[in-house]
Amino acid sequence: MGLIKAALGSAGGVLADQWKEYFYCEAMPADVLVTKGHKRDSGRSSNTKGSDNIISNGSVIAVADGQCMIIVDQGKVVELCAEPGEFTYDMSTEPSIFCGGLGEGIKAIFGTMGKRFTFGGEPPKDQRIYYFNTKEIIGNKYGTPNPVPFRVVDNNIGLDMDISIRCFGEYSYKITNPILFYTNVCGNVSQDYQREEIDSQLKTELLTALQPAFAKISEMGIRYSALAGHTTDIANALNDVLSAKWKDLRGIEIISFGVSSVSANEEDEKRIKDYQAAKVFSNPAMGAGLMATATASAMQDAANNTNGAGMGFMGMGMAMNTGGMNMGAMYQQAGMQQQMQQPVQQPQGAVNSWFCPSCGTPNQGKFCKECGAKKPEGVPQYRCDKCGWEPADKTKPPKFCPECGDPFDDGDIIS
Repeated sequence: MGLIKAALGSAGGVLADQWKEYFYCEAMPADVLVTKGHKRDSGRSSNTKGSDNIISNGSVIAVADGQCMIIVDQGKVVELCAEPGEFTYDMSTEPSIFCGGLGEGIKAIFGTMGKRFTFGGEPPKDQRIYYFNTKEIIGNKYGTPNPVPFRVVDNNIGLDMDISIRCFGEYSYKITNPILFYTNVCGNVSQDYQREEIDSQLKTELLTALQPAFAKISEMGIRYSALAGHTTDIANALNDVLSAKWKDLRGIEIISFGVSSVSANEEDEKRIKDYQAAKVFSNPAMGAGLMATATASAMQDAANNTNGAGMGFMGMGMAMNTGGMNMGAMYQQAGMQQQMQQPVQQPQGAVNSWFCPSCGTPNQGKFCKECGAKKPEGVPQYRCDKCGWEPADKTKPPKFCPECGDPFDDGDIIS
């Protein structure tokens, strides 16, 4: 048995008078995933008294956009068509498949499951036509009844901690393999298989998969507050986690995942903010800036003190002395850190200069310009490249600079 496109099989109108039945499916509502095909009864039909579960040779089967049709013989899938159009049912041909937008991969599955024989003119006992809704099934709401673990990674402040978040939104899915959906989910339904029969199970499995999916997202360095901007990444992560249960077993996949709101509890929010503040104020300049702002605010409050400005400023001074550190010390510390991070600038031409071992005069030629002594050959002379300190005998430096503690090495050679 097989399907032949009606446009090709009706050349010259020869088959037009031989079609026995016309199977079709009305527009499928969004809440129906699978429905049984029906015969159209009209005065032109030559088999008005035939059995509902028998497909006569030469019958026409119509397939609309967003639908996939399968023919089931004795409970086994033998034909599949996902291309819009009209097709003629011919029992003299091999089983056929028109996969449409379902992809070439479904052909291999059909090849292993299809029944490879012809009927020889004798109809089988039970044949049925089912139509699948292959449009995107949208509007599936989800919400985490209990907080879901989420790992927060912030390399800027060295933060790596687990928090708990709540997430709400909607997702959509689509039947991408009708054969698997029929075989493992709906089976021989009498009329319709509606989404409410499986949505509860899908929602439970989705919420279970959120935890490992969020783990993959957090490894990408995405903050929980930025999840709404990475819905495509979340959908891909969920499909990876759910592929065994959804794609490989039921033939469905998540198409989109929307996040309407996501929030962490107040305790975790406070911990993150405390860590960020501690990192910021570990910089002495930032800490001094905060103290300057607080001092200015305190001075305004002291001026408005009901007991007099003098009392207010006295209290402010006691508080500052109790702190053990003032703004000047903090700014000084920040300046020292900045100075230590800057490389010491060597005098121009210092690399080619040498110091006379007799009188200590700096020179650049072959002889000392002060006493005429000849430049030492093969004996290097040293100056500390960190602070510029010079030993009395430039050719015999100590192991460490007595001013800054930097060890002497080849980087301190000046000639």
